[in-house]
Amino acid sequence: MLRVDIPGFGPLRIESVVLDFNGTLAIDGRLIPGVRDRLSRLARSVTLGVLTADTFGKARSALRGLPCEVTILGRGAHDRAKAAHVRRLGAARCACIGNGRNDRLMLRAAALAIVVLQAEGAASETLREADIVIPDVRDALDLLLEPRRMVATLRR
Repeated sequence: MLRVDIPGFGPLRIESVVLDFNGTLAIDGRLIPGVRDRLSRLARSVTLGVLTADTFGKARSALRGLPCEVTILGRGAHDRAKAAHVRRLGAARCACIGNGRNDRLMLRAAALAIVVLQAEGAASETLREADIVIPDVRDALDLLLEPRRMVATLRR
């Protein structure tokens, strides 16, 4: 579990981290360099889940060997499916990282919502749901690996 007390924001007790794949962990279906190691280290403290429509059909192979549950979403309302997944995990103990429009509802539900701005950009609706906006997923994962870094960003 990740623990950090943030004045004016409250205590965070994160047991699960849910991540989007394309645009977040990967670009064009290829895992961003440095992500694999960070996910492996983060999995020592929390349960990891990846939710994706798998646009490029490469998510399972890119994440093979990593200690995370990969869920390929079927047709339909991906935004609602992602939010429902977070609620099933226990949204009050969940951090989410994403960038797309279909990530906005899971980010809204989560105790901690991180939006990354990388090569694909981020949907404006999704930005409005963020607690933290950060330019690179590696930096976002580093925040979770060193949660006291969030205090300066989120305190009142």
